[in-house]
Amino acid sequence: MSKYGIQYFMPPDATYDWVKKDHIEKAPIWCSVDLRDGNQALIEPMSLAEKLEFFEMLVKIGVKEIEVGFPAASETEYEFIRALIERDMIPDDVTIQVLTQAREHIIKKTFEAVNGAPRAVVHLYNSTSVAQREQVFKRDKDEIKQIAVDGALLLKRLADETDGNFSFQYSPESFPGTEVEYAVEVCNAVLDVWKPTEGNKAIINIPTTVQLAMPHVFATQIEYIHKHLKYRNAVTLCVHPHNDRGSGISDAELAVLAGADRIEGTLFGNGERTGNVDMITLAMTRDWTSQI
Repeated sequence: MSKYGIQYFMPPDATYDWVKKDHIEKAPIWCSVDLRDGNQALIEPMSLAEKLEFFEMLVKIGVKEIEVGFPAASETEYEFIRALIERDMIPDDVTIQVLTQAREHIIKKTFEAVNGAPRAVVHLYNSTSVAQREQVFKRDKDEIKQIAVDGALLLKRLADETDGNFSFQYSPESFPGTEVEYAVEVCNAVLDVWKPTEGNKAIINIPTTVQLAMPHVFATQIEYIHKHLKYRNAVTLCVHPHNDRGSGISDAELAVLAGADRIEGTLFGNGERTGNVDMITLAMTRDWTSQI
């Protein structure tokens, strides 16, 4: 069994305040990723017309934050985002979100796609796990952190140069295989670039891709992040649970107990590999359906 040893990391000074809570006091902020994670799980990805119809359905049922795609990934993704903006399809109370790797040409293509957006979150990510650092990128911790910082700097510059209203989100991709204190170090380095305020918040998103630990471990990791993020009053702490070990719902609920403010998921749990957290089940369990 030694080859199947523990792959996750506990925080250096774990606390368990979340255990003392028996209920969640208020609903989280909801973000649908049906048009991104959900779409990439399909054998036949949605066409432009289907994506537009799906977006209108999400708006109709009341979703206020919608990740609409990865505009540098394909022409359909790019054209879809341009169509939303140019056809004035984004309601005043809805924010779209787009995903980009921390790579210069992809970031630039992303800002071309969201030019003129009334409200858009630009979601930056790079991988931080031990395995990715050592086996894929062959870079040390400082070099991986610099990738995130360089991406954050470029986001900030292009947002100033691009027409639209933009806010920022950062994810340490492959978080489950990352040392928790190092993930916080990278997130804080990104926040030092963006310098968020309570009136202009940034989002730090913690994904459970892949679920390497049981839900109580994830909650303890989230509590550590919640307590050690800089600019905490100006940061929305988000989680993005996948469902590899069937723990998407419990990961999300315990994460909110531990300090998370926002959840990314899909309406019925559709998503890459074993799926994303099912927002309908999560909302109905807590009677939050009117707050999606």
